[in-house]
Amino acid sequence: MMDLTAKPETIEWLGVQYKTILSPSQSGGTLSIVDSLSPVGSGPPRHVHEKEDETFVILSGTCKIWIDGEETLAGPGQSVFIPRGTNHTFKVVGTEPSRHLVILTPGGFEEFFVEMAAGNFQIPADMPAIEEAAKRHNLVFTGPPLD
Repeated sequence: MMDLTAKPETIEWLGVQYKTILSPSQSGGTLSIVDSLSPVGSGPPRHVHEKEDETFVILSGTCKIWIDGEETLAGPGQSVFIPRGTNHTFKVVGTEPSRHLVILTPGGFEEFFVEMAAGNFQIPADMPAIEEAAKRHNLVFTGPPLD
């Protein structure tokens, strides 16, 4: 039986707080949900998830989302679906941090964040180590973050 009283651990990497609120072990591997709090100006380099679909559910703040060359803004109450194999990134814009849920199907990629936080890896200084970890998590970087 699942322990529903256990509190998820919050980790931090590059100023972003991540909390896995549904793990693959809780979903039979079918998905994971990560609660993310990202500061204004934050966002990853462009990348592709080779094995996971990714859905963002924006709870607060605004994100500029870039998908295969198309930009859109997403704010509270909006969701964005990014199919696996799609080149994408995002950047938190405006004046407030973005809290959003990241739903990964199937689950497992959230372990990349755990590994990055544990190693306190920095971009761009530690990109070789980050890219090595990314390969293990079926992630390929394709370009720079958004301006």
